[in-house]
Amino acid sequence: MLTLVVSMAFAQQHSIAQTSVPQPAEETPEMFPAGPHRDDTFYFCTACHNFKLTAAQSMNREQWDETLDWMTTKHNMPKLDGDDRKNILDYLATAFPVTSPAQQGGFKNPFLN
Repeated sequence: MLTLVVSMAFAQQHSIAQTSVPQPAEETPEMFPAGPHRDDTFYFCTACHNFKLTAAQSMNREQWDETLDWMTTKHNMPKLDGDDRKNILDYLATAFPVTSPAQQGGFKNPFLN
């Protein structure tokens, strides 16, 4: 009987250990570049998706603006107007600007300068 109880306790512990899934670290605005309107932008974006998705992009202001329109049309994002839109675009364009050569007009050969 004692063997059965010990076996059941071990099986239960082993089962719990297998089903425990580590949770991702919670994102906070402080994890991203400081700047005016960071918190507003963070909380607006994270209503639908994690902010790392936003931070992984690199676009100019016009591209960010088009992306907001696209998300409103395709994903029913609440429409941003006026100062709210301006403030969020200000932060995105400053914190996550164009960085890759492809987004700056294609590859530029460094030997041809």
